[in-house]
Amino acid sequence: MLRHTYASLVLEAGESVVTLAKWLGHSSPTITLDHYAHFMPEAGKKGRRAIDSLLGERAEESSSPNSPDSPQARS
Repeated sequence: MLRHTYASLVLEAGESVVTLAKWLGHSSPTITLDHYAHFMPEAGKKGRRAIDSLLGERAEESSSPNSPDSPQARS
């Protein structure tokens, strides 16, 4: 029970599955994920934030004024 509690708290704190697998002595992070993935509520959020940030920057760039050399600026 203590081992399970430890693993779930470590994952909820954001430690990597690979590191936790080593600490628990699992031969593969897959084993760790099979048992503890449900304790990772933040899974995927970092990736979504990175993509949102990238797309947000691109959207801002595309909404910037045209360059003086563009055909739209000549009108």
